[in-house]
Amino acid sequence: MNGRWRTKSVEQSIADTDEPSTRLRKDLNWWDLTVFGVSVVIGAGIFTITASTAGNLTGPAISISFIIAAIACGLAALCYAEFASTVPVAGSAYTFSYATFGEFVAWIIGWDLILEFAVAAAVVAKGWSSYLGTVFGFGGGTAELGGLTLDWGALLIIAFVTYLLAMGTKLSAHFSLAITIIKVSVVLLVVVVGAFYIKAANYSPFIPPGEGAGEGAGGAEQSLFSLMTGAEGSHYGWYGVLAGASIVFFAFIGFDIVATTAEETQNPQRDVPRGILGSLAIVTVLYVAVAVVLSGMVSYLDLKSGDGASANLATAFELNGVHWAAKVISIGALAGLTTVVIVLMLGQTRVLFAMSRDGLLPRQMATTGRHGTPVRITVIVGVLVAVAASVFPMGKLEEMVNIGTLFAFVLVSAGVIVLRRTRPDLPRGFRAPWVPLLPIAAIIACVWLMLNLTGVTWIRFLIWMAIGVVVYAVYGRRHSVLANRDVTTTV
Repeated sequence: MNGRWRTKSVEQSIADTDEPSTRLRKDLNWWDLTVFGVSVVIGAGIFTITASTAGNLTGPAISISFIIAAIACGLAALCYAEFASTVPVAGSAYTFSYATFGEFVAWIIGWDLILEFAVAAAVVAKGWSSYLGTVFGFGGGTAELGGLTLDWGALLIIAFVTYLLAMGTKLSAHFSLAITIIKVSVVLLVVVVGAFYIKAANYSPFIPPGEGAGEGAGGAEQSLFSLMTGAEGSHYGWYGVLAGASIVFFAFIGFDIVATTAEETQNPQRDVPRGILGSLAIVTVLYVAVAVVLSGMVSYLDLKSGDGASANLATAFELNGVHWAAKVISIGALAGLTTVVIVLMLGQTRVLFAMSRDGLLPRQMATTGRHGTPVRITVIVGVLVAVAASVFPMGKLEEMVNIGTLFAFVLVSAGVIVLRRTRPDLPRGFRAPWVPLLPIAAIIACVWLMLNLTGVTWIRFLIWMAIGVVVYAVYGRRHSVLANRDVTTTV
């Protein structure tokens, strides 16, 4: 097939993984993938946005928001599991889209994933920096240089992660396992200790009455759904619960990154679905438990803040006088967010690696080093994420990550339907149940969450996508390996 709609066959995608200069080392098993999934998912949401979302949007109903987000993720996870077991190639949704919708859509989703992983890594790195100050008793890892605020804490963690990833994926997996054990222990501590401080009165009203469009609550700062339906605001009430689900969705981001490591897995047909579904199941149980305990420990009004970002999980313990637990939580958050940055940057490098190997970005970037990792791309990603974390403020960035991820989920879910019809002969290590009903439900759920993100987030997302179209027209379309291969074959 010619033009921007040409597809890259599954067989060709798999064959390209054997190219000596761009071959990734197969070091991972299902346990490594589950650790990666849990290590990236538990962290950003629990430690940085759960409390502020409960205080500013949902009230005690934050647990309902988590359940809504988990259902949407579960539907998409089943679709990811089927695709990853069918096309065990680096690149995740980008590679899947190339095999189903064609090169242009693949580029769009790859460009979208660049936004998702890079911004997410920058957001979490800034969160890590703020917890660094909490643990060691200073105002955070920032310094003023000639009127410019430099987040040196974020730079520190990004530099460490970049080095770790360049030294090998298996090393990163071992490090993530050690830190994840600490992180899960801290989350369990929150649930067990926090349960003794639950007060029934804090659950009432479970869904606070909606607020009108006050300062910062109206206009483009409302959810798109509330704007479309003429609501005055999306703070509290059911609009707040729905908007909260779209925000805490950020807490589930990560299981899809497991799919980006399929090419480095020893038995991807079996292990990738186990890693995706296992990690999502574990974190969903932990998240809902933490949300219930958190909203019972303190009134949601005590978590409310002007900028929506100051309250965190440790705040609830400090308000109850449990200062030692607050300190332990801060240490756990610092350790936990480290693994989040590791896996987010791992996903980012693997998507760029796949795009570079296909020629849509410079192919020189896809060269692997002696440790079997794409060192050049890893360094480039490290520099770009460091700049983003140093320059851009944290507020609202998580919504940019959410809309990018949800868009990817929509295409992957649709791709399962397409590939079932166009290539029913392909061996599938895992088959999602109830196709096409389940993928359709996943699409509806993800679009619904997208509609509950703010209007300004949609504007930023569309601008980023427009830039991507220009980059593809100027460079990607002309340097595509598949396009040049087709021309060579024709000649």
